[in-house]
Amino acid sequence: MGTDMSEAIHQLIHDRGISEELILRTIENTLVAAYKRRFGNADNAIVRWSDDNREVSIHAKKIIVDGVYDPVSEIDLEEARELDPEAEVGDELLIEVDPKDFDRSSVQSAKQTAHQSIREIQKDSLYSEYKDKVGEIIIGYYQRERNGTIYVDLGKIEGILPKKYQSPREVYHVNDRIKALITEVNKIPAGLQIVLSRTHTDFVRAIFELEVPEIYDKTVEIHKIVREPGYRTKLAVYSNREDVDPVGACVGLKGVRIQAVIRELEGEKIDILKYDPDPRRFIKNALSPAEVRDVVILDESKHQALAVVAESQLSLAIGKQGLNVRLANRLVDWNIDVKTDAQFEEMDISAETRRAVTELFGDADEYGEEISRISELPGVDTAIAEALLENEIEYIEDFLALGEDEVAALKGVTGEQLDGLRKIIEEYVEIVEEDEDTGEAPEGAGEAPQEEAGWAASGETADAEAGELEEYECPECGAKITLDMTNCPNCGVGLSFEYEE
Repeated sequence: MGTDMSEAIHQLIHDRGISEELILRTIENTLVAAYKRRFGNADNAIVRWSDDNREVSIHAKKIIVDGVYDPVSEIDLEEARELDPEAEVGDELLIEVDPKDFDRSSVQSAKQTAHQSIREIQKDSLYSEYKDKVGEIIIGYYQRERNGTIYVDLGKIEGILPKKYQSPREVYHVNDRIKALITEVNKIPAGLQIVLSRTHTDFVRAIFELEVPEIYDKTVEIHKIVREPGYRTKLAVYSNREDVDPVGACVGLKGVRIQAVIRELEGEKIDILKYDPDPRRFIKNALSPAEVRDVVILDESKHQALAVVAESQLSLAIGKQGLNVRLANRLVDWNIDVKTDAQFEEMDISAETRRAVTELFGDADEYGEEISRISELPGVDTAIAEALLENEIEYIEDFLALGEDEVAALKGVTGEQLDGLRKIIEEYVEIVEEDEDTGEAPEGAGEAPQEEAGWAASGETADAEAGELEEYECPECGAKITLDMTNCPNCGVGLSFEYEE
């Protein structure tokens, strides 16, 4: 019996992956269950193993009495002395029970207990092993298919690959090798359920970690992955080292790394692009392989943007059935509208957006909006703007008209602040000087008052032949305006006038 028991234990360890300690405990529980089924109570049952764990026995612990009342837990003195001549009333005696004396129902109960215990032990053991592998790649083999779900042999256990987690590009046959991502590990009455996926974005991430050492060691990191399984994947990456190109590292020499990933995904298209914290540049990158000329932020709070592309790039930017721009939207978390140059020119966008376009395109004459107040200047210190306002100087023109004595008399501002303001004005404001040869205003000034110097912000300008209160058209909306106006009464756009020869 010892040899058979030892072989059975080692077979369980090898086949089920259960530790020896758990198997010995299961055998003990089985014997105790059979004892209880046979005698109705197992409180006095004791299981003992030999020193080498090759043999096991079960004993009944009985108290020696003079007149037996409970034969399960008591033994008569005369019977006890047959086993131990020195036995006395009140002593405890261990009497070995032969398992062969158990009836059929006791043995059957013990077998059920053993099988259930082994299943629970195996379930717990496998759960402990696989629960830490969620998010990792595992390799198995196609075993069978039922209602679209593929059952995968993982060695110790069987995994399932549901139809919704299968790529539409892939077709499997019996014994095909399958590489998949472990997404769930669940305990079920029948055992353990391992749910696999080949459509999850983390599957692509794990494949890149296997193929690109720089991603595995965190030199290059993946910012975000978006995917339409079987069709296209977009991957935004960045580098933690200036000397490492994140896109080049993922592509590999002659494309060897990216080709390995594409083969694993059965030919699915993959766009690798560089992540940029600037949403404009990030949107440009996200719409690859299309070349985007410019990106206009329409509403930053609502994450709405406009991408302007050449006519030849429009279909590439949008993609088949809108797939490319849809994935780009998810990647950058912005709502991107793609337009050609001609479509963009026809759009009616707000003055605020036009200012953004002016900054982007650098075309002040066509789209700009006038900056007239000091507080509107980009980068101006609010403290100096408020201090000048207390000195009744709100507009840039008023500040430029001050003489040296008047500047020196300003209260609450320092020379350093004034120098900084002048530099900002020089950068953002165009100074239009009068004709130095004649000292007169340019021809066509009419009755308009002469000024030593005129100015126009980097914004909308209205060129006019001067004439006192002569009417002109607003360049923004076409409403009637006059020289004494600083804002259009209809659309509110700022106005300034330049004198030209």
